[in-house]
Amino acid sequence: MRPRILITNDDGIHAEGIKALEKAMREIGEVYVVAPESEQSGASHSLTLSRPLRIRQIDERHWTVDGTPTDCVTFAVNQILLSNERPDICVSGINHGANLGDDATYSGTVAGAMEATILGVPGLAFSLVANRSHDFTESAKVALEVTRKAVEHGIPDGTLLNVNVPKGVPRGIKVTKQGFKTAKPVISEHTDPRGKLYYWIGEERVGFRAEGGTDFEAIDERYVSVTPMRSDLTNHAAIVDLHNWNIEY
Repeated sequence: MRPRILITNDDGIHAEGIKALEKAMREIGEVYVVAPESEQSGASHSLTLSRPLRIRQIDERHWTVDGTPTDCVTFAVNQILLSNERPDICVSGINHGANLGDDATYSGTVAGAMEATILGVPGLAFSLVANRSHDFTESAKVALEVTRKAVEHGIPDGTLLNVNVPKGVPRGIKVTKQGFKTAKPVISEHTDPRGKLYYWIGEERVGFRAEGGTDFEAIDERYVSVTPMRSDLTNHAAIVDLHNWNIEY
């Protein structure tokens, strides 16, 4: 039996990346797409609680949600796909840009895969490391191969794979750890036609820490980076130190 594959993203249902991903996934499974109706880049793992949400069914395999990627996966698993049974795997992307290192914490693409793992569905997130010109040919091939392997071998419980693909033809694939960028925030102040101030948040990126074996280094060497991640943010090494504080109340 072909696996049931749930696809989502944070660039929206009409993004070129999700179209390329869907085409690739059709080669190995029965595909269902539940994605935001508009771009949700930077949404991270946010869940919409302050307003009602609306679901629009496009056809028997496509739905939009006017919310975040986390909303989409939550609805897909618990509401939309109930009649078609639970998905076997969730694939998020292909993101129009990198999700490397600590930037993964901001990513709606990664969050979609993470929400799936929390709900007991293996999750994979795919991103193309390109700023302007996005040719998804190679990243779709990578997504197909990695997803095939994930279906064949399985992914450890509570673990998602964050996959970043360099621009052009990759030299190969490396299993990596999450790296850390060196950057500083840049806040740009402007004035609108009515004389009121508004702001854009950006950053000036200097580089990354060269620690060996990181996702940044793999991409810099033109390799695909596959980083196993999980929602458990516990710093286990710090637990003993905190016990030594002898905190009392």
